Amino acid sequence: MPLLTIKTNIKLNDKTELAEAASLTTASILSKPESYVMVQIEDELCLMFGGKHQPCALLELKSLGLAETSTADFSAQLCEFIHAQTGIEPSRIYIEFSNPERHMWGWDKHTF
Repeated sequence: MPLLTIKTNIKLNDKTELAEAASLTTASILSKPESYVMVQIEDELCLMFGGKHQPCALLELKSLGLAETSTADFSAQLCEFIHAQTGIEPSRIYIEFSNPERHMWGWDKHTF
């Protein structure tokens, strides 16, 4: 049930292409089937970082069983991915990781 949310203050020319690449990347770094991955993208937001309106991004990665010992590696991979796809510098990207309890995440009329 991984969910990757990408929010940015820049205009993204092809959100569909970015979503497809983000879905594959998320499945790969988490070693989970892509069939469970959801990606949400919001661009052209009023978002500033460090008092400046230069390109920046906020990512949120939610996944059941997200290992705290792996978040530094996930951060590096996601920052590299966003930089390659958008040109946003890793120093202007924040990532929030969360590991919801199984009973707090629903899907297909059930919870995990």
